[in-house]
Amino acid sequence: MTTGLDPEAGSFDRPVIAVFGPTGIGKTGVVIELADLLRARGSRPVAINCDAIQVYAGLEVLSGAASAEESARLEHRLTGFVPIDEEYSAGRYGERAHEEIDRCLAAEMQPIIVGGTGLYLRAALTDLDFRPAVPDALREEVENELEERGPEAMHKTLPPEFQGSIHPNDRKRIARTIELIRDGQSPAPDHKGGGELWTADLRRPTLLFGLVEGDEALVERIDARVEAMAVQGAAGEIERAIAANASRTARAAIGFPEFLDGDLDRVKLLHRRYGRRQMTWMRRMAGVEIVERGGRADEAIADEILERIDIQVAQRNYS
Repeated sequence: MTTGLDPEAGSFDRPVIAVFGPTGIGKTGVVIELADLLRARGSRPVAINCDAIQVYAGLEVLSGAASAEESARLEHRLTGFVPIDEEYSAGRYGERAHEEIDRCLAAEMQPIIVGGTGLYLRAALTDLDFRPAVPDALREEVENELEERGPEAMHKTLPPEFQGSIHPNDRKRIARTIELIRDGQSPAPDHKGGGELWTADLRRPTLLFGLVEGDEALVERIDARVEAMAVQGAAGEIERAIAANASRTARAAIGFPEFLDGDLDRVKLLHRRYGRRQMTWMRRMAGVEIVERGGRADEAIADEILERIDIQVAQRNYS
C-alpha cells in the first residue's frame, strides 16, 4: 500500500487535507468523491468534521450532517458526539480534532477536514489562544439579556472595535464577547472578526481548498437545501431538541426558531447572508487554494482538487 497521495512522488509525510466552503455549496459530496480517488491510490481517507452544529447529536437535519448513506461511503468523525443539552466550545473541539488528526496520521490514514465554521477549522489546524470559560451565572445573565433584547440591540453595546468585526446577527460571538468583557478578560484576536486563519505554527503540514460559487448559483443551492431540510423534518428535530433542554450553543444553529414558525424565507435569507460572509472571509485568507464550483459536478471538483494536491506534493510546498 502506498502511503502517499501521489504514487510517483515517493515517500513523504502526508499533509492534512482541508475542504472549506459556504453553507450549501456541497462540501460533503465533493469530499466523498475525493475520498474515492484517494482510495484508488491506496490511501485510507477519513473525514473529520469542523462544523460547530454538526457536533451535536439530534441536529443532523438542521446542520446538514452526512447521511447514513454518505457515511457508509466515507467515515465521518466528530459528528453527533455532543449531547444536545451540553455547552460546547471551539477550544474543546480543537483538542478533540487534534487527537483525531494525530490518530489518523499515526495509523497511516488520510485525514480530510471538512466544514464551514471558520473558528472550528482554525481550532483543528492550529494552536489557538482561547480564553477561559466564564462563570455559569454570568453566562446565564448574558443569555437572558439576549433573549429579552435581541442580538442586534446587544451588538450595539459592544466596543466599537468589535461592532465593526462581529455581525449583528451573530448571536454566539456577541454573547461570547460580552461575557469575556464583563468577566474582565480581553477577548482574543479570534473574537475580533475571526482573526487570521494561518499562523507560522500550523500543527501539521496542511493543504486547504476553499470552494466558492457565484452568488446566484449559491442562492439556488441554499434555497433547495432549506426546502429539503423542511421536508426532512427540521421543525420536528428542533422541537425534540427544545424538549431535551438544548444548550445555547446548540440553539445557535441557523433556523432554530424560524423553522418552528414555518418561516422558510427567513431561514433562506439567514443562510444566504452566512454563506456570503463565509466566502468573503475565505477569499481573504493566505495560503488557500480557491476552487470555483461553477455548477460542476462533485466528481469534477474532486478531480481538480486531486490535481492540485499532486502539484503541491511534487513541489513539496505544503508546509
